[in-house]
Amino acid sequence: MTSTAGPRSARMPRSERRAQLLEAAQAVFVQSGYHAAAMDEIAERAGVSKPVLYQHFPGKLDLYLALLDTHCDTLEQLVRRALGATDGDNEARVRATVAAYFAFVTREDAAFRMVFESDLTSVPQVRARLDSVEMACAEAIAEVIAEDTGADDERALLLGSALAGMAQVSARHWLAQDGGIPEAEAAAIISALAWRGLGSFPKVGD
Repeated sequence: MTSTAGPRSARMPRSERRAQLLEAAQAVFVQSGYHAAAMDEIAERAGVSKPVLYQHFPGKLDLYLALLDTHCDTLEQLVRRALGATDGDNEARVRATVAAYFAFVTREDAAFRMVFESDLTSVPQVRARLDSVEMACAEAIAEVIAEDTGADDERALLLGSALAGMAQVSARHWLAQDGGIPEAEAAAIISALAWRGLGSFPKVGD
């Protein structure tokens, strides 16, 4: 297999080496799945020896969890930035939030596959991270809904979970179809559907 890095003898700062190893692991996990991925293959792809790989990550699960932490944080930050990108325009917030999920699934590293299509959901450490990011995104959306509509926490969280779920499932479906609908148009279609529902809840003070 052709190495994506420089010679094995090349030395680099620990942080750069770690990033290089994570990039190689991401490619292998997406291509082969966790169970079929091998540390030998990851080391070869990174252009390092296995001892170097093990110096940074004691095992394959450690690599996977480090990547998953990064991807979950990326998704949460995308959603939070979308919610904060508009000044009180809730329809625009819905559009931006849905667009954030579409942006996440179209990332070149296919990070979404580890977050939404993980083959390790039965592993407690993985399940905990996936549940955590799902809840974090739903809660971020729910905060805005509660503030705007006066809905109690339980109902706002239900609506937040619904919007997050619809956005990610729709984005993944759109990507899998590889059809002729441009990304922006696809996101707008789902946003319109979501807003017709959320927009029916009266704002506080109306």
